[in-house]
Amino acid sequence: MDSITIQPATSLRGEITVPGDKSISHRSIMLGAIANGVTTVRGFLRGEDNMSTMHAFRAMGVEIADDGEMIQITGRGLHGLNEPGDVLDCGNSGTTIRLITGLLSGQSFFSVVTGDQYLRKRPMKRVVEPLSRMGARITGRNGGTLAPLAINGGSLKGIVYQSPVSSAQIKSSLMLAGLYADGETRVTEPSLSRDHSERMFRLFGASIATGENGVTVSGGVELTAQEVTVPGDISSAAFFIVAALITPDSELLIKNVGVNPSRTGVIDILLAMGGDIQLMDQREVSGEPVADLLVRTSHLTGIAISGSVVPRAIDEFPAICIAAARAEGTTTIRDARELRVKETDRITAMANNLRKSGISVTETEDGMDIAGSELLLGGTVDSCGDHRIAMSMSIAALVASSAITISDTACVATSFPTFFPLLETVSSN
Repeated sequence: MDSITIQPATSLRGEITVPGDKSISHRSIMLGAIANGVTTVRGFLRGEDNMSTMHAFRAMGVEIADDGEMIQITGRGLHGLNEPGDVLDCGNSGTTIRLITGLLSGQSFFSVVTGDQYLRKRPMKRVVEPLSRMGARITGRNGGTLAPLAINGGSLKGIVYQSPVSSAQIKSSLMLAGLYADGETRVTEPSLSRDHSERMFRLFGASIATGENGVTVSGGVELTAQEVTVPGDISSAAFFIVAALITPDSELLIKNVGVNPSRTGVIDILLAMGGDIQLMDQREVSGEPVADLLVRTSHLTGIAISGSVVPRAIDEFPAICIAAARAEGTTTIRDARELRVKETDRITAMANNLRKSGISVTETEDGMDIAGSELLLGGTVDSCGDHRIAMSMSIAALVASSAITISDTACVATSFPTFFPLLETVSSN
């Protein structure tokens, strides 16, 4: 089991780029595979999660060429996928398994999807139930609520579905199924979740309409191959944003970061805490807003975080917890129950690790209260096999009283394979 030890830093300085957006990379493969023509993708994230998506579509007969610079996907059209000859392994990727289950629900063949030991514990009822209402026949462990899932697809009908939680995975799964359904499929959610699917569906020529926390997809519309440029992932940038805010004498320029409004909750939260973050050279690339982020050391103050900003920052909360640990006063996090069903229970995992570092944390059912401190203790913490926990505790180490050793760090390769070398290049000890 890999572990790494991070020493405290005196400053963070430099100019960096972070890997391509994981969400957009997943969707570029999926839509490229079922479009007509050849889709090219630049900036694709070659993390383990995205490679799981690539391998799954290759197993269904999609030709995907990768020269290290650019991905080329020879699309097979809506109905051109082949029945896979074996179980499709989604690795650790919740996005892969939930979205591909929606897409497979519209196919006229049988398929089985599974994942690693962590993914097989994650809840699948949230997509299985609405997909079954559309006409998909899906069985699996624990009454179809856990992977592996066996899918008999085809003959779907459009439905109106009001999701009980704001989740881009649920929404996107039903949108993909909706491409194959008779009539229209409409999905609404309590508040806006990330809208990468809506933007990419539109780019590829799908018939969709958006508004009032909902999206409607018309079935039977063929997609057309596109050229896609993937911006840097704000979820990856978040670790370096927080690191530069809390480490003394720091100034970091993070170039080419996706700043989709449905994903910039982390920036809004850190600005509200007093963070010095400037968005520079704002522009649009492949339908997605992009900017360069200039971040400087800041005096942070604890705030209350709840409501509609939470789904816009859901993946960044482990990093936000580190900012809260260094802020003056108490930060309260509520309405974040979704954190309990990620790669691990991120509320409990972050609370336990922060307590090991000398921070006072009170867990609640849907969040936590974090009392900020100028003193973080060194020692050993547990990533729980979760890439975002591992990276968050790594940036905490930069301002700890002594080194922090993080266990089980191989998981970082799922989203940010170059994280540790990049952190070392900008850190002064």
